[in-house]
Order: sequence, then structure tokens, then C-alpha cells
Amino acid sequence: MSALRRFFRLVLKGLLYGFLFSILYTLYCKWFNPPITITHISSLVHGHIFKRDYIDYDQMGYPIKLAVLAGEDQMFTDHNGFDFKSIQKAIKHNQKGKSLRGASTISQQTAKNVFLWQHGGWFRKGLEVYFTFLIEHLWSKERILEVYLNVAEMGPNVFGVEAASQYHFKKKAANLTRAEAAKIAACLPNPVRFTINPMSRRVSTRYPWILRQMSNLETDPDIKALLNK
Repeated sequence: MSALRRFFRLVLKGLLYGFLFSILYTLYCKWFNPPITITHISSLVHGHIFKRDYIDYDQMGYPIKLAVLAGEDQMFTDHNGFDFKSIQKAIKHNQKGKSLRGASTISQQTAKNVFLWQHGGWFRKGLEVYFTFLIEHLWSKERILEVYLNVAEMGPNVFGVEAASQYHFKKKAANLTRAEAAKIAACLPNPVRFTINPMSRRVSTRYPWILRQMSNLETDPDIKALLNK
């Protein structure tokens, strides 16, 4: 019994230390960009040199912020990290068995990209829920969007909007046109498969839709406030 008690004490200590570390690291990332992520490490392990260039929120430019919201999470300013209506729609769609559809919000994607790994089952999904809850309560919506736009993969081993803008269009993110921003947003969530140069079928059909959604979305007062325009 004493050995069993020691085992449970070790488990409880591990959970407590893990919990405290998660809070401290989440607070660290509230003010500082993550030094490296598991996805970055995975790129290095597989022999790839990743491109990354962190920039501040006001250096990103209006079009790319709007394009990513239009393409990935139009309810970003209204939900608390989880879009339950989209989740229900995705479940119904996936039950038909024709294709899989995701319903991850930008908050969930940020939690996964910063704290976790890209693939995994229910265990990783559970951790994703936990970290999504943390950043929604400890960070602002602006900070969540800023970090997402700095860490999301937007080209083969290309992370963040600045590196993606230079990679795809040879210009700064702040100088992207609406169409260029929509093309970058259209390559998500699989920028290795959905390419811009040459333009894949997915990007060619999706980016005009994102452009239309951008025009509709930018009239929303909450979106205007978030994008500082």
C-alpha cells in the first residue's frame, strides 16, 4: 500500500506542477511570443529549416487579419473559444461519411499551435480544450489573433503572416492586397497541400469566396474594433 500511495503522490505532484507550469507559460505568452513550438521542433527533426518572423499586431496589416477571420472563424469576436453551432454542423456533416469537416475556432487553433502538437486523438483534444479555456480567460481577443497570425503554418515550413507574405508574394504582410491576403487564408488549414504558387484548385475556388466574406464581415462593429479600423 505504501508503494501505491507514493505512486499516487508522484502522479498528483506531476499534475500539480504541470498545472502551475501551464498557467505560468500561458501568462508568459500573453506578453511574449513563444520561443518555439512543438510544430517547429517537428520541422527540425524532419530535417526542415522553418521560416518564421514574429511581428506586432499593428504591423500585420488590415487585409490579412480580416481574411483569416473571414476564412477561419467569422464568430471569433462572439464566442468564448468554442463555436458550438459549427461543431454541431460538422458532426452532422461527418456522420454522412463523405468527407471530414473541422470546426476549430481560431482560439482552439492557437492553443494547439502554441502549446500542443498537430496530430493526436482525444487526449490532445482534451488538452486543447483546456488551453483554449486558459487563453480565452487570460489573453485578449486581439492577443489571441496576433499569436495565431504569428505561429500558424501558412506555407511549407513557413510560419506566420510575415514569413508567408515574403514567401508567397515577396512583400511585407502590411502591404498585402485583399486578394493576396485571401489566398493565404485559403491555403489554411493545409498549406503544404493547398498551394498558392502554383495555385491549387482549393485555393483558386476558395479565395474568391473569402473575398466576398471579407466584404460582409468588415461591417460588423466588433470586427471593426478588433481590427483597429
